[in-house]
Amino acid sequence: MGYCFREDNSKCCGEVEMKPVIILAGIIPLSLVFWLSACILHHYKSDVEPVSPVRFLIAVVAPVLITRWGLQRGSLDKSGAIAALLVGFLMTISNLCFFSALLTFFVAGSKVTKFRTSEKRKLEDDFREGGMRNWVQVLCNGGIAAEMAVLYLIDVGCSEKLIDFTSHYNASWFSMAVLGALCCSCGDTFSSEIGSVVGRSREAILITNFNYVPKGTNGAISMVGVAVSFVGGALVGLSYYLTLLLVVNEDYLLESPAQWPLIPICGLLGFLGSTVDSVLGATLQYSGYDRKKQCVVHHPGSGVDDISGTDFLDNHSVNLLASLLTSITAPKIAFSLWNVFLGK
Repeated sequence: MGYCFREDNSKCCGEVEMKPVIILAGIIPLSLVFWLSACILHHYKSDVEPVSPVRFLIAVVAPVLITRWGLQRGSLDKSGAIAALLVGFLMTISNLCFFSALLTFFVAGSKVTKFRTSEKRKLEDDFREGGMRNWVQVLCNGGIAAEMAVLYLIDVGCSEKLIDFTSHYNASWFSMAVLGALCCSCGDTFSSEIGSVVGRSREAILITNFNYVPKGTNGAISMVGVAVSFVGGALVGLSYYLTLLLVVNEDYLLESPAQWPLIPICGLLGFLGSTVDSVLGATLQYSGYDRKKQCVVHHPGSGVDDISGTDFLDNHSVNLLASLLTSITAPKIAFSLWNVFLGK
């Protein structure tokens, strides 16, 4: 909040910054403009279902509020906030369950990024205080999910559909693709941010050859990291599942397959995404140990001992590629495992 302060640092009564009020005042007419545009499109193309003004309002207000929170907490910089607004709007307008899953990833990811920052500062040469994300990081972690949400919007429309590959194959495919991308990002964030600083040993295991390497090495894994990658994905699935229960008609729920397998499947996707990210990081991303700085660096140079990988991709590229691979794999995994979890 932007309060006015006197010279003695006491608050000036009644002098509160009006920016949030101004922002909200602009959001309402903006959402109405979007809604009217959809109504006009529906008038000329009857097969396009009009979007309610309430959904448009939520799709604009919710991302603004969450992005503002991220800026205040230092989780986003200005460019990251703009990218987050775009991703948040696309996810929310297409499916409220997508938004809840995205919100869970953003909040949980921000929390674990700030976990034991003093220890991470010693491990990472390019450590950024508070894990502040710019537009590149936002799009590399949420861009694939947003793209799949747009495809869902074009094919299915603005609505919440249950995962049912028999009755709603396309909707189920795109929904799981969105979840796959988010579970990958959340699982990998949990794995890297918690696994690197939990445990007594300062060494981890390189996923490609199982040799011990310093923590912070790209592609290094630990038992804790593997376990929490599943937890990160399961949290995304849990938020999606709970939102489905809230927004979908009860009769529709009873007539369709049980949706609880979302939780363990998303846990598996979090583990899979983190594993794919580790393999890519160990092979296509460089890691070396700087003897002078006594930490892991990600570019070769003088006084740097090679550990693994090649200087081909950076961390953002690895995140984007892992998210894409997990996203396009997720529907097949869900299709194969859904009835297994239901015992059919």
